[in-house]
Amino acid sequence: MKVPVYNMQGDQVSTLDIDEQSLGGEVRPALIKQAYVMYHANLRQGSARSKCRSEINGSRHKIYKQKGTGNARHHDRKPNLFKGGSHAKAKKRVREDYHQDMPKKMRRKANRNALLAKLVDNEVKIVDRIDFAEVKTRAFADLMSALKIDRKALVALSSDPEKSRNARLSARNVEDASLCRSDQLTAFEMLNHRYLVIEKDELEAWLSGPSSRMDKGAKNYGGKAAKAAAGEAG
Repeated sequence: MKVPVYNMQGDQVSTLDIDEQSLGGEVRPALIKQAYVMYHANLRQGSARSKCRSEINGSRHKIYKQKGTGNARHHDRKPNLFKGGSHAKAKKRVREDYHQDMPKKMRRKANRNALLAKLVDNEVKIVDRIDFAEVKTRAFADLMSALKIDRKALVALSSDPEKSRNARLSARNVEDASLCRSDQLTAFEMLNHRYLVIEKDELEAWLSGPSSRMDKGAKNYGGKAAKAAAGEAG
């Protein structure tokens, strides 16, 4: 698959060859949906709370005497049948109650397959470089216009904070533009936006980086093996 590469003025300057087979060969909706649901569920704060009887504020005195009133026997107003009372089955949820997981290789395949889905729909805008001489919102808005982006867009910038500083600060007030690190692209982020804007070098690094490891060593990649490899390279 040949994908056009643009400059910051919106002109096509070259093309980038991307192997569709490395991205799954074909779009797999079931796999992408499973990853999307997992990422979405893991964003939940787990802050659902309702009060049980012991947590209700109020007097613990008996509301009326036991006999002679003709009413049912009650103690205080904290039971669930009174207005402002407690919940019979109080909810006590935490973040872990909503947590979902997928095997690492499945997650990586889903992320790469989501990129394939965006490429098939011509919703990936590859730029040769995203470099602003100064922090200026107008310059970032002009880049979006030059790339003919009229809907919500995800801009994947370099993980180097110094390299992406001007772009990050320039995009703060641009409507419908979200930012993320290029090495943290996920199916959830890509599918939540119509367009993906990314530098050519960053996309190539993402395709050849840890996300491309689908062999048996993928499970441990990023841990001791990665540290050892970095030590040898140093």
